[in-house]
Amino acid sequence: VQLVESGGGAVQAGGSLTLSCAASRSIPSTNYMCWFRQAPGKEREGVAVIATRTSVTAYGDSVKGRFTIALDNARNTLYLQMNSLKLEDTAMYYCAARMNWTPTFRQILPRDYDYWGQGTQVTVSS
Repeated sequence: VQLVESGGGAVQAGGSLTLSCAASRSIPSTNYMCWFRQAPGKEREGVAVIATRTSVTAYGDSVKGRFTIALDNARNTLYLQMNSLKLEDTAMYYCAARMNWTPTFRQILPRDYDYWGQGTQVTVSS
């Protein structure tokens, strides 16, 4: 699966941004798609995940209530709607996909994912 992110950019704190991730194959052919982010000098952090066949979602604690993950199967596209952005949301955001079932998907662990995009930068300023 090839994944291409878009939609990153610069935004002021409190603002909103929507990221997109275009997949090269049918999304339901995967089991999970998710978003990670990585800020300079920090570990990659799980942001949100969606089980593509059931639409069950999970979010990292730092984004709960502010971010929403969604799928458009007709367009083979994954989205991340980000609201009430904070300075600490500044990072490179990556889309990832996993083919096989895992009981730990809600933990959103980088090691669980097989396919990755190149990332899109989000910068939040005051």
